[in-house]
Amino acid sequence: MSGKHLVVVGGDAAGMSGASQARKGNPDLAITVFEQGQHVSYAA
Repeated sequence: MSGKHLVVVGGDAAGMSGASQARKGNPDLAITVFEQGQHVSYAA
């Protein structure tokens, strides 16, 4: 594990797209997403 952690606030398309791009650049990156509703976007 890289020891780095990304926190995304908002599980809409923009938040998930940003998390996806971060994951592509660093496969070992830990990602946590906070979303107010019950669903996150799968469009990204």
